[in-house]
Amino acid sequence: MLRTLLTLLATALSLLVVDLIFPGVRLANFPAALIAAAAIGLVNSGIKPIISVLSLPLNLLSLGTFSLVVNGLCFWLASILVPGFGVSGLIAFILAPVILSAVNTFLSQYFAEKYPQFTSVPADKKLSS
Repeated sequence: MLRTLLTLLATALSLLVVDLIFPGVRLANFPAALIAAAAIGLVNSGIKPIISVLSLPLNLLSLGTFSLVVNGLCFWLASILVPGFGVSGLIAFILAPVILSAVNTFLSQYFAEKYPQFTSVPADKKLSS
């Protein structure tokens, strides 16, 4: 449970960083960032796999570059679902998810090193090989 909350917190903080960097990304406040982080997680786990499979031919033709469009589409879709979170402009549509991912990776790694008791999987919950 705490692991999920730390992931949500890292994504919300990453969204605030993206809001500072890109003028096309707008977040009203921190609660909107938390809700947007949850919406991004739900869209990425539910809708993105379907879009990725449907866009596989385009992704193959573009040698994987079309995945930036898929990420941007999911980011934009999450912004439609959350009041207080908006994305406008092509640069924000394409590059904001890339920066979000980079900052989120950094913050998640920081939380994993700072609080290993909350982020590691207990030995009894690990899958045996």
